[in-house]
Amino acid sequence: MALSREWNLTSLSVQNTGSLGYAYALSGRLAEGIPLLEHALSASVTMGFGFSQPLFLVYLGGAYVLADRLEDALAFAGRALTLAREGGQRGYEALALRLLGEVTARRDPPEHADGHYRAALALAEELEMRPLIAHCHLGLGKLSRRTGKSEQAREHLITATTMYREMDMRLWLEPVAAELRALP
Repeated sequence: MALSREWNLTSLSVQNTGSLGYAYALSGRLAEGIPLLEHALSASVTMGFGFSQPLFLVYLGGAYVLADRLEDALAFAGRALTLAREGGQRGYEALALRLLGEVTARRDPPEHADGHYRAALALAEELEMRPLIAHCHLGLGKLSRRTGKSEQAREHLITATTMYREMDMRLWLEPVAAELRALP
């Protein structure tokens, strides 16, 4: 990030700022991550980098979910979905749909999130976005557990576990394991 700023590589600097902000948010450093994400989104809008706006909206919406700012997260997820669809960015559309599932699962009756997760899963499978497929299975597993569908929860969580292991995504194994332990 520092080099891209030093060498005045504006586009790369914006991308790096957003990626670092999201990494901070995922690692629990929300106070550092959210301002970086807000800056990256603002810069991409100011510079007319429309192609990256849906991704930054999803990243920032995800950080807002982690910060329990669900109304903000919902607004960003909706904007990301609209921009991705308008721009024909199907991968970002899938990411936005999953984010809608995450937000809806936390703020509405959980059953309302199912459609978002399933739409994201279908699009992710079509586009062969394996990490997103695993995340959708994790979301569906959590949702199924919360709604008392233990067998469905177990199936989704085992699928997520298998995929995370195959992709060596160890960060995600503990949250899945915790969900599996919480099953009756």
